[in-house]
Amino acid sequence: MKKKLALACTECGSRNYTKDVGDKVRTERLEIKKYCRYCKKHTLHRETK
Repeated sequence: MKKKLALACTECGSRNYTKDVGDKVRTERLEIKKYCRYCKKHTLHRETK
């Protein structure tokens, strides 16, 4: 079963995206540059709890 995680914008804090991940053990949080519709620009999105 895949686990879902939320990605939040680092500038405004809104949770815009969800992502399915496998059962791999990671020590760092996922960080991806994606478009934020609230900031209206590409920003860094970080995995939240």
